[in-house]
Amino acid sequence: MKKCLLLFFIFFAVVPLQGHAQFNRHIIRLKNKTGTPYSAGNPAQFLTQRSIDRRTRYAIPVDETDLPVTPWYIDSIRSAGNVTIINTSKWLNQVCILTTDAAALARINSFDFVLSTAPIAARVASANQPVYKQLDPPFPAMPATPSAVQNVTDFYSYGSSYNQVHLHNAEFLHNYGFRGQGMQLAIMDAGFLNYLTLPTFDSARNNNQILGTWDFVNNNTSVNEDNAHGMSCFSTIAANMPGSFIGTAPAAAYYLYRTENISSEYPVEEQNWAVAAERADSLGVDVFSTSLGYTTFDNSSFNHTYADMNGNTTIIARAANLAAKKGIMVVAAAGNDGANNWHYISTMGDADSALTIGAVNINRQVAGFSSYGPNSDGQIKPDVAAVGSSAVIANAGNGQPTFGNGTSYACPIMAGITTCLWQAFPEINNMDLIDGLRQSGDRFDNPNDRTGYGVPDVKKAFVFFIKSLHTQSAIISNCNAVFNFNMKAADGMQVVIERKLPSDTGYVAITTQNFNGSFASRLFSYTDSLGAYTSGVVIQYRIQMNIGADTSFYLDSVTLSYNGPCAPVTERKICPGAATYFSVDTLPGYSYQWQADMGEGFTDITNNSFYNGVSSTVLILNNLPQNFYGYKYRCMQTNGSTTLYSTPVTLKFASAWTGTYSSSWENSGNWRCGIVPTQYIDVTIPGGISNYPVVNSNAACHALATLPGASVVVNNGFKLDIVGH
Repeated sequence: MKKCLLLFFIFFAVVPLQGHAQFNRHIIRLKNKTGTPYSAGNPAQFLTQRSIDRRTRYAIPVDETDLPVTPWYIDSIRSAGNVTIINTSKWLNQVCILTTDAAALARINSFDFVLSTAPIAARVASANQPVYKQLDPPFPAMPATPSAVQNVTDFYSYGSSYNQVHLHNAEFLHNYGFRGQGMQLAIMDAGFLNYLTLPTFDSARNNNQILGTWDFVNNNTSVNEDNAHGMSCFSTIAANMPGSFIGTAPAAAYYLYRTENISSEYPVEEQNWAVAAERADSLGVDVFSTSLGYTTFDNSSFNHTYADMNGNTTIIARAANLAAKKGIMVVAAAGNDGANNWHYISTMGDADSALTIGAVNINRQVAGFSSYGPNSDGQIKPDVAAVGSSAVIANAGNGQPTFGNGTSYACPIMAGITTCLWQAFPEINNMDLIDGLRQSGDRFDNPNDRTGYGVPDVKKAFVFFIKSLHTQSAIISNCNAVFNFNMKAADGMQVVIERKLPSDTGYVAITTQNFNGSFASRLFSYTDSLGAYTSGVVIQYRIQMNIGADTSFYLDSVTLSYNGPCAPVTERKICPGAATYFSVDTLPGYSYQWQADMGEGFTDITNNSFYNGVSSTVLILNNLPQNFYGYKYRCMQTNGSTTLYSTPVTLKFASAWTGTYSSSWENSGNWRCGIVPTQYIDVTIPGGISNYPVVNSNAACHALATLPGASVVVNNGFKLDIVGH
């Protein structure tokens, strides 16, 4: 994170001390935390175990910013006169006070531990001109079209909210069990009107998913009677009304914090947010969702400029960045000024470590009101976009789904989706999570100043993280290719290892690993025996992962040099019509000539429709007629007067009985090679299958091997010739 604080200091110099009289709320900035009874070595004094665990998981040290403000500093400030402590920010090391006592302010300013004092909000009855404060843009919100058709196999029946979920393929996460369980979100807003009674939140209330509330404006626990804006945002995450309205993380747990005073606009609200963020951090919250933005204030001396939108200057941006530094995922609305003279993002949307969300409709079209980036430091903002134009939200009167406009709704929609994605991959930290969401955006290769990296596809992000977290090793050992894998997988997921030999035109699946149980890191090994193949070649492998019918992708590929030493290969059995290869190790200075023995001794062969590579180390054999059964091949290697011959390899054709369709010997579908055996094909009948072959015609094979428990029945009047015996 950047550490540029210059403009923050300028902010506190905007209103000189002689202007304090018109203000009754002030920020007291402190120089240090000298004399604190708290220690970074004992974080349990001021952090919950859940908060400590987050820091441990992501190797985040507890530092001085985590220590509460020095208590005796607070006592001294309180005792300076007619002073009320509103709140304290340990991250910013500052105290917000309420006072109109000029002598008390002067006394506080003289304390040697005080860096500065500055007003932050006016008296309630001040004559300042209030700004036109509007949390949502004044555009009519209508049902979005066209409406997508939901898959009936989805875990949730989303009803009217399906479009805003499906735009990001978020139902994919829900279907695989990632619905927010075990995750915690804090929502900072202007109030959560009627959340205690609306049916939208029945599930969250009944399951005790609302873990706590606090009103940082009035310093009490009740947030149910205030503005409806926060409730509407909350509904896009937590709604659980099957067939009508489902939020993006309906199984998560929530803290509801009121930090915004809808009746006025002053930087004290940014201070409120910082204090709320610190409380949520100390409780161990994972994700913040904030649909608030600040640019202009009731007293213009506090106004932010575009230069302030550099990601590190305002109180709320600095606090957001510190929250991110503590490992929290901070999700912020970009703002609704896209159609106004000030059309830039607002703060905290400018914060360099926040995931800032712009607004689109369900057809990915940018909402006209969505604020423009970048931030003034040149960072791409917003980062990504979600549905904020005609978004489905809860009606404040009856809780039923209605429609609203604003990046205010795009933000919590994405915060809920982000929560579910992080639930799947707790190994990654918040900044890696942001990176994965950006990379899954539909504009990742061409970001712009309206939607940033575009609309994220969390199915792609899910694949991105599986790929980035998986590890593998592959070696040749004792004529075997040995693979070891570590990857995240669950029920409905499988890994397929594919191999490409020199004679293969494409990759061929050689084994499939299916997984059971919940999504977790899995270890498995596979050994591919190469003893039947001659060495002196490279063999290619690739690893495909299938996630149900949803997506298929390749995790990795590897090329192994198969150079022995191994026992000589003297026989090769293949399906008729299949390709194969023979090879020898490279000998510097030697030339190569492949030879075949067709029953009358070895003679040189030439490239034709059957052979390719006759003067190289690798001979490829294609489309061989069945009457080539028993031919022998070797390579003559020559260097001047020195001639070496490789071990001869005998070619044979073979097929195994599968009994896939019936017991009929004459049905080609019952044979592994897909053809009925002839006098040139060796046959194997395995044990332990349902159907054993019954011969109902005059049949033949070159050799017959019946494994324990297997049988072959030849019906009366027919015969089975085993011509090789």
